[in-house]
Amino acid sequence: MRLYLDASVLVALVSTDPLTTRAEACLAAGTHLLVVSDFATAEVASAIARRVRMREMTEMDARSAFALIDALVVRVAERIATEAGDVKAAEVALRRLDLPLRTPDALNIAIAQRVDAALLTFDMKMAEAARALGLDVVPG
Repeated sequence: MRLYLDASVLVALVSTDPLTTRAEACLAAGTHLLVVSDFATAEVASAIARRVRMREMTEMDARSAFALIDALVVRVAERIATEAGDVKAAEVALRRLDLPLRTPDALNIAIAQRVDAALLTFDMKMAEAARALGLDVVPG
């Protein structure tokens, strides 16, 4: 099974985070083919940079986190490029109005659907919306 990792999981894997142990346990529990999009890694960079600006993380720790995400993607994941059709699919989901979706979540869901991957996220609203859109969600 292909398993799409969203930013909530990736940030936990590459930095000191309350969800780090949970993220590591999720990945240790299976033999999934991990999928990471360029969009998700951009979200990780944004989250790490925000932590530096908020003085929750040093620049040295941030650079280590960036190196870890790069190594993770190279060693154990398939990197997926975001495509124009992903943005359109995200827009369609956002226009439903019945789902508590933010644009980044909708885009991650659209990418996971396109590459036929289940979703691993710690964002319960995103997981609920993904299920409503017909995407398999792996409990995290």
